[in-house]
Amino acid sequence: MSGQTYAIGELAQHFDVTTRTIRFYEQEGLLSPERRGKTRVYHEKDRVRLKLALRGKRLGFSLIEIREVLDLYDTRHDGSIRQLERLLEILADKRANLERQLEDIRIMQRELDQVEERCKGALGELKAAEQGH
Repeated sequence: MSGQTYAIGELAQHFDVTTRTIRFYEQEGLLSPERRGKTRVYHEKDRVRLKLALRGKRLGFSLIEIREVLDLYDTRHDGSIRQLERLLEILADKRANLERQLEDIRIMQRELDQVEERCKGALGELKAAEQGH
């Protein structure tokens, strides 16, 4: 393989992750660097796969979903309709989950507001009662 190569430390610094994170993705089969003795040599394909894996993690994708997206990256040149449809399914699923979580957060905020108002009211009553004595 020719072209740009990267050491594990360079990728770690570039993506602001630890080398342990990169080795984890390698152990999970998401990255497959070339080995030169004990040294890992990462190629452009590995850099892009790491970028996609980290993006997937940030979006809340599972390792299985990340693997599916990476498989799409590897075979997209074949124009696989099924893989693109699967990616759209994963994205729709994530979006629906986020919408549910947002609604749960809004409900929780309203409940917190109600409890806060009751506490403030009770505190005001207690302070007024203390001043009356």
